[in-house]
Amino acid sequence: MRTTKLLALAMVVGATSLNVVLAAPAHARPAAERIGTTCIEGEGSSARGGHGPDHREVSAKEQRAIARETRARLHAKGVTRAELRATSVSVPVYVHVMAAADGTGNVTNRQIAAQIAVLNGSFAGAKSADAADTGFSFRLAGVDRFFNDTWHKDRSSANYRAATRKGGANALNMWLVDFKWLGIATFPWDYDRHSAIDGIRVHYGSLPRGDIANYDEGETATHEAGHWFGLYHTFQGGCTELNDEVADTPAQSSPTSGCPVGRDSCVLPGLDPIHNFMDYSFDDCYTEFTPGQASRAQSMWAAYRG
Repeated sequence: MRTTKLLALAMVVGATSLNVVLAAPAHARPAAERIGTTCIEGEGSSARGGHGPDHREVSAKEQRAIARETRARLHAKGVTRAELRATSVSVPVYVHVMAAADGTGNVTNRQIAAQIAVLNGSFAGAKSADAADTGFSFRLAGVDRFFNDTWHKDRSSANYRAATRKGGANALNMWLVDFKWLGIATFPWDYDRHSAIDGIRVHYGSLPRGDIANYDEGETATHEAGHWFGLYHTFQGGCTELNDEVADTPAQSSPTSGCPVGRDSCVLPGLDPIHNFMDYSFDDCYTEFTPGQASRAQSMWAAYRG
């Protein structure tokens, strides 16, 4: 029933559900995260929604401002292109299981281990010969469990995240909850202002062996982590030259639903990158991050999280 509700909502809203309304936090995936242009608790985020808009929209003007700030930070740190290309980072992951009082959502340690394995494989380019190895790997740093109906339903999220978040800017905090989206994330350039809530929220049913049809292989966390590293949706800004600021992801005018091979929603060169983790495709359709996305993530890491 939960799956049906998620997919139904997504199909009604459209296919932009990953949190893009504000641009600070990040993006979510196939449930609807940005219905309109409101910000969830003002933190700005991005939800993976292949079926609904995101919370935080980043305008072209804001994109350019973020790009300037990123270049300035890299210059001030003296980071070279060679250093960025040589990026090899092990990211500590803290998983917060926000279960209901009756135990609903209390995922197993096996599922959590499988989720970490999915992140490692996807960010290492293991799903396709054309996929990039981003240079990022993940290690489970800790798991805690809470049995609280309010937190389970993602209510008072700013409070529960501030109370449970662990580590610094380099630590990926993942809260597993039950909400109408697949996931929501914060952006790296917002860490200084919103460090207490930095991280990603993921529907517990999207983990490997979860119960959300077509989104139960753990790739929602991959998508949200992509935002956490500073990647936009591949359809960011629609069919424009600026798009997601990554040259090797063809522009697309709208999010993908399913796995429509040959889809071409934009007059600019290239078919829609439906296999890219930053689109809204089904989990089994996802196969890659591109070299350009790897380079961008490496730059964002050095500028904001390194």
